[in-house]
Amino acid sequence: MSIKQIMVSLDNLPGRLLELSECLGAEGINIRAVSLASTPDTSYMRFVADDPVKAANVLQTHGYSTTVADVVAVEVPDHPGGLQAVLKPLKSANVNVLYLYPYLGRGEGGHAIVIMGVDNTEKAVDVLRKNWVHTFGQEIYAL
Repeated sequence: MSIKQIMVSLDNLPGRLLELSECLGAEGINIRAVSLASTPDTSYMRFVADDPVKAANVLQTHGYSTTVADVVAVEVPDHPGGLQAVLKPLKSANVNVLYLYPYLGRGEGGHAIVIMGVDNTEKAVDVLRKNWVHTFGQEIYAL
């Protein structure tokens, strides 16, 4: 199932990430997965929160420009090569994985969860449900 991811850009200065975290924390919003990349001037943060609508609203109220996008969260076998169980069916269906990052926790089966941005979310969910869930008995998560 697809879930909502929030994207925000920050000036690449000391304390900017802390300020964002304080805005969310003060409103009781928990970050469940996070990715941060930077250039010399700007940091780009992608994250999944326990309440994405509230998180986006809080950040916008504090002057942050946010973008909300659908991403896929899926449990991955936690052993060498385990990610292939997810990537092979996507490749076979010609779904491109644009980026991925870890969820901060474990799935019901104790395995790792990854958040994936793909070029066709609906198709990815369908492919993973047919191949991944059927083969491994795991679930695609709506976190």
